[in-house]
Amino acid sequence: MKSETFQIVDGTGTPAPPDRPTAAQRLDRLPTASFHRRMAMMIGLGLFFDGFDLYMASGIMPALAASGWADIHANALFASAGALGALIGAFFAGWLGDRRGRKFTFQFNLGLFGSMSVAAAFAPNMEWLIALRFLMSIGLGAEIVVGYATISEFVPPATRGRWSAVLLFVATASLLASNLVGYLVIPTFGWRWMFVIAGAGGLVVWAMRKSMPESPRWLELVGRWREADAILDRIEAEVSTQTGKPLPPLANARVVAASTFTTRDLFRSPILRSTVIGVTLNVVALSALYGFIIWLPTFLVKQGLAVQASLGHTALISTGSLAGVFLAGLLIDRWSRKHWIVLASVVSAVLGYAYANAGSLEATTAVGIALIASLYLGTTMGWTTYVPELFPTELRLRGAGISSVAGRAVAIVAPQAVAQLYAINGVNAVVYSLIGLLIAQAVIVGLFGIQTNRRSLDMQFVGNH
Repeated sequence: MKSETFQIVDGTGTPAPPDRPTAAQRLDRLPTASFHRRMAMMIGLGLFFDGFDLYMASGIMPALAASGWADIHANALFASAGALGALIGAFFAGWLGDRRGRKFTFQFNLGLFGSMSVAAAFAPNMEWLIALRFLMSIGLGAEIVVGYATISEFVPPATRGRWSAVLLFVATASLLASNLVGYLVIPTFGWRWMFVIAGAGGLVVWAMRKSMPESPRWLELVGRWREADAILDRIEAEVSTQTGKPLPPLANARVVAASTFTTRDLFRSPILRSTVIGVTLNVVALSALYGFIIWLPTFLVKQGLAVQASLGHTALISTGSLAGVFLAGLLIDRWSRKHWIVLASVVSAVLGYAYANAGSLEATTAVGIALIASLYLGTTMGWTTYVPELFPTELRLRGAGISSVAGRAVAIVAPQAVAQLYAINGVNAVVYSLIGLLIAQAVIVGLFGIQTNRRSLDMQFVGNH
């Protein structure tokens, strides 16, 4: 394979040595070591509390309604405010992450959602709570965009899918944790303590992540190659010491030139196809989340269950999310992301139909577990793994951010749409709408999806620009 290189110039105008190995060459050859696990832990913990804060809305909304603070329309506004904040956060995370770096953006968004979540515990009325939910969600939306994109820039291609699955497993555990904690805390201590738990956890992780390194790929692209090399030297020394073996030889990697792409390239060939796929995956994933999953306790309350009982059944159904992500981690690097996403979409559509026609609470719970598992298997393959791989390094966060913005835009109207659909034909109308989106996703990804498995990041863009 022919090697393509480029000249990198630092801020003083000093070019990098012509024989300097790139960050991609040095990172992609490394065996898995404690460095990778430490990066995954720091990113994963942030995603855990991000998810905890996001998912706890499903337990807080029925509690707000039961206490007289909100009706279903006020709850829909609460959910929509969160979705709007997350949209803004996703947009600015993409821009900020590609301009100021991954680490800076990480710390900004984590500090924002942690502090605003703690403040929400002291909200004097529903109006203040909705406003604070909007502000904390700016950080929530940004954390997701930066987290999955950043891990993809540190881990080798052969296991990139598995590491993304590990992160989503940790993040998804927050769904189960938020439901279980809500089941124990809300009836006894009230909903305010949920905000305290999420916010305090986020701020602790913010302090821990001060030691996290910047992405050498990003530093290299903005000309800070000396800083990139210093970080790479430390990473390689740690890995070599831990394994006790010489590092593998450098690959004859093909890379794309620095500062080649601009934001406009996201909307023209060859990257337009990636943008369409990224938008589709985000729209469907967030429609499932905001239009179905977080409404499960409310649906069950409307069917006659008490608030605490609905939270208990939702916690049981949510175990399917962990099963789906765990299964995805075992399978994700064994077959094309594209084909897994299509298969998961079709299976989820079939299970959605079965859920809508389940005849008892027991059947609803059993099918619900399988449906959530299938939805999260597809989310692992697509939203968290495939989307960051679709874009070149210069545009990775902007591409993931714009894709997320599209999903968040749908998420803003999803709660209002759910309220209207539920009024027409109950939960069946909601589920049938989700089935339509899943079928559309299978068709789009099946027709336009590209191969990214076991390939160095940026490889598919070499020679296309």
